Amino acid sequence: MSFPGSTPPRLRVVAIGDADSFVKWAAHLVDQVDDISQHLLLVQTPLVVSDAQRDAALAGTRFARHPRSVTRIRFSEVTSWLAKDAPDVVVLAGRAPFVRLMGREIDRLRRRPVVVSGLPGMSIPALRGALEYRRHCDLMVVHSHREVDAFERLGRALGVNVPIALATLPFAGRRHARSGGTDLVFAAQALVPAQREDRRRIAEILRLAAVADPTRRVVVKLRSRPGEVEAHQERDGYTDLLDNAPENLIFSFAPMREALDTAEGLVTVSSTAAIEAMAAGVPVIALDEFGVQPAMLNHVFTGSGLLGGADDVVARRFRHPDPAWAATNYFHDPRDSGWWAQVRMLVAQRRRGDLPARVVPAERGGALHAAWHRRQVLGAEDTTFSGWAASIAVTPLLAALARVRHRRAGGADAVMDDVTLAPSPLVEPIRRRTAASPRIR
Repeated sequence: MSFPGSTPPRLRVVAIGDADSFVKWAAHLVDQVDDISQHLLLVQTPLVVSDAQRDAALAGTRFARHPRSVTRIRFSEVTSWLAKDAPDVVVLAGRAPFVRLMGREIDRLRRRPVVVSGLPGMSIPALRGALEYRRHCDLMVVHSHREVDAFERLGRALGVNVPIALATLPFAGRRHARSGGTDLVFAAQALVPAQREDRRRIAEILRLAAVADPTRRVVVKLRSRPGEVEAHQERDGYTDLLDNAPENLIFSFAPMREALDTAEGLVTVSSTAAIEAMAAGVPVIALDEFGVQPAMLNHVFTGSGLLGGADDVVARRFRHPDPAWAATNYFHDPRDSGWWAQVRMLVAQRRRGDLPARVVPAERGGALHAAWHRRQVLGAEDTTFSGWAASIAVTPLLAALARVRHRRAGGADAVMDDVTLAPSPLVEPIRRRTAASPRIR
């Protein structure tokens, strides 16, 4: 209770995550808010960040300055930890199945926090699975006016009523002028391009850029070291495809903000690193070598002025974004970012008893499906017999169902501009990489 003239207690905010990109997003999102009590839980899953990934993700935040505000925890301990800590707000930061699984644990709490979730980067097109798996959250955070519109449209199409809030992308603060960098930085991605021949083509473009000017470096910025994992599985890694690269082509695991400090420009297919680069005043080439389409996750760059091909990369013809595109895509007026005001309003509603709980619905396949879902998120961390049995029995069936649903969703109605109704993949195997990386900075 607060008394007249007293200072209200600070809100207690706990972020829960596992994979590198989501941990980085949650830490920087929470760090945007002043005068709160904050903590970060890293849940042990096959995707959980290593210590090095954690440090890179938290660099520049209050979490980095206060290591005791970060706790590694097993899934079995999450509910009791939250019950004891009694946070006002929980930010769920993980892939969609992770968010749903953590939501079930929150449903077990007697004192329920406001539940916030979101997506860690550019999210055009708005994906069906991204919204459906977060339908139990009190608020979903996205990062551009375009994304707000896309997810609201998607929600109406699916009958999913989740409030959508706008936040400034945590890595996209105000842009500022800069000069002096000489590196061509390539932001590698696990998902795109997917085909080995396309990834080999990118490797060749980078090699040609290095050969074109041996006095300047080409830096392939990787997200994970050998033995580490990311939010998405990478096949055909660039360390393998560039094993005979020139001496001025190197690999880096440094935080992106450090890589950009020495960058002349950034090249990517569709990484959110492009937004981080623009925010730092670093020009960009969004590589359109394989087309511009939702499947390449680069549809968002249409009209940006950033698209370019192999010749542009080799010649280092970087460019800055079109101002009108930037205002709609990630560089809106910071005053438009009302997500925290909405969170505070939801907290007040919950304290008054005016905010009903959004409970995660029961799995349609019953206990067996629930056990399978838990096993898919936790992997070997799930030591239950039911999880093991469900993995053996259910995985082949759901994989076949996913293939059928994707074929059916491949028609003209599957994609509507910035919105796709195609279902997300149900299974994505996890593989730890062990190959050594040459010339690591």
